[in-house]
Amino acid sequence: MSNIPQWSCEKFLDETFSKAPVPGGGGVAALVGSIGVALAGMVGNLTTGKKKYAEYQADIERILTDARALQDELLSLIDKDAENFYPLSQCYGLPAETDEEKAIKEEKMQAALKVAITAPIEIVKLSYKAIKLHEELMTKGSKLAVSDVGCGVVCLKAALQSGWLNVMINLKSITDEAYVKSITDELLPLVIDGEKLADSIYENVKSQLA
Repeated sequence: MSNIPQWSCEKFLDETFSKAPVPGGGGVAALVGSIGVALAGMVGNLTTGKKKYAEYQADIERILTDARALQDELLSLIDKDAENFYPLSQCYGLPAETDEEKAIKEEKMQAALKVAITAPIEIVKLSYKAIKLHEELMTKGSKLAVSDVGCGVVCLKAALQSGWLNVMINLKSITDEAYVKSITDELLPLVIDGEKLADSIYENVKSQLA
């Protein structure tokens, strides 16, 4: 399965609703994240060139460049997540009657789990980076679009958390303890900080709109 980002919104929802294995939580997380960072682009484009925000022009231009790159990367992870899940899905059907078959199946499962986890890992990292862009836009972006900053960061928090859940479900089945610790040590601080930062931005936006 490929080119899922080219589907219509309706087709994406119908396929997600169905019993098809993909798109699933990972693909949805990537899509929601790309939508969230697209709103950063919207706010940036509504701000750039405005005299009122001239002091932030260089920052806004950088944010627009970074937002576009993050959006594209997150969107590409929809297909990557689907493609990387396929080897794992095939492992479930492998025979496991004899000790030899069980050993072969376990070896293939362990390798496939590490492939399946790669897209969710990236979703967490990219969503965190995108949340940081919204933190800047909260003060540097046009106040006429501050609600879009809040909407974007809510989407990105959901993507961050959803990506992390998809990491966790794979980690729990991986027996390589050093690998599990490495991934957890790298990502968990991003999740914790990202959640707090997203909540802080959301509350700030609410206070500006009150």
